[in-house]
Amino acid sequence: MKVLLTGLMMLGVIGSASAMNHGGMLMDEKGMIMNANSDDLPRDCPKISENVDITIRAGQKHALKFTGKMFAFDQQEWNVKPCAKINITFINDDQIRHQLMIHGLPGYLYPEGMFHLELYGEGQLQASLIMPSLKKTYLVHCEVPQHMEKGMKAQIKVDGGDGDLPSIPGISAPVKADIYPVDWTQLTTAVLLLCVLAGCSIPYFVIVNARSIKEAIQKILTKLNFKSKQSSIN
Repeated sequence: MKVLLTGLMMLGVIGSASAMNHGGMLMDEKGMIMNANSDDLPRDCPKISENVDITIRAGQKHALKFTGKMFAFDQQEWNVKPCAKINITFINDDQIRHQLMIHGLPGYLYPEGMFHLELYGEGQLQASLIMPSLKKTYLVHCEVPQHMEKGMKAQIKVDGGDGDLPSIPGISAPVKADIYPVDWTQLTTAVLLLCVLAGCSIPYFVIVNARSIKEAIQKILTKLNFKSKQSSIN
């Protein structure tokens, strides 16, 4: 049996272990694609209505425009026609793992109702899916722990969608807003009071002693000019 497998691999009949296909899941050392579909129509679609090319980038730098967020996609919403074929180029701009998952798809065509792209670090993947005709808003997110909660969440609307999903950065309000409490110990209170006093006293001191400070600066400048003239003469 081992001899047979070795022979098949040498002939190219069986791919190398670095690129495996497990029932619709393609994966290698760089990433993974699950439930890609470029040909099979949903039951409610007589034909593909349009081909849409979408590039979706993921990374920390895309979260800078959202206060309190750590990760994000470069866009948070896409609109397509019913029965559209979406050709996605997924780019990870970080050196850490990110995913692009679309939920709520018909289970008879997409196992677990899911389309999934994943990159273990910087790089890109390409895959397609065909959307149903139903007027609906679909969740797009990263399922790595805390990535969605920290901003990596978006939505795809088919035929305008059926409303906005909650907690989409820049689009909809969060279900529960992030709270950043301060542990008010005696030390933190003393530090705060010290900063307030310093912030008030320093400008006050400068204003009151403006004339003396100005004269002192002028004297220093005069001495510096005198020394520079002497050095140039010598």
